[in-house]
Amino acid sequence: MSNVNDKPGFESDEEDFGPSRSQVKREMEALQELGKRITDLRPDQQAQVPMGERLAEAVAEMSRISAHGARKRHLQFIGKLMRTEDADAIAEVLERFDSASSAHNQHFHALEQWRDRLIDGDNDVLQRYIEEHPQADIQHLRQLVRNAKKERQQNKPPAQARKLFRYLRELSEKG
Repeated sequence: MSNVNDKPGFESDEEDFGPSRSQVKREMEALQELGKRITDLRPDQQAQVPMGERLAEAVAEMSRISAHGARKRHLQFIGKLMRTEDADAIAEVLERFDSASSAHNQHFHALEQWRDRLIDGDNDVLQRYIEEHPQADIQHLRQLVRNAKKERQQNKPPAQARKLFRYLRELSEKG
């Protein structure tokens, strides 16, 4: 009795049939997700992403679509266009944006912590801040801290605390 594997021209069981349908589907969904991340960027950031003209037009058109079903279909179209693009280069640019955004958030968080410590703390905290930021206008900084403390004690909205935060942000951008 002849076995199917014995026929001439038939390779061994190790023959490569290419990626499975599931694998292809996962790759297409990943490209679609990459396209969605591009559409979520600001227009100035989208301009920095290396993409073809058709994809750029499709991404720009996405902002004009409001219906949920239409947005979903358009995302699938963007995913289809992504097949011809260099996904690695696009992912690299998006990763750079993500890390810059993360660093920006950490910087703001540090400024918020300084603001809270200055309002909650005593003169030692203020002195430590002034030592780290010698370009600060000491009199103006003391006044902002004093006003923010008074405002907090009177349970008023944090307008003075916001002014203090803006001043701290200005100082960090200068220095």
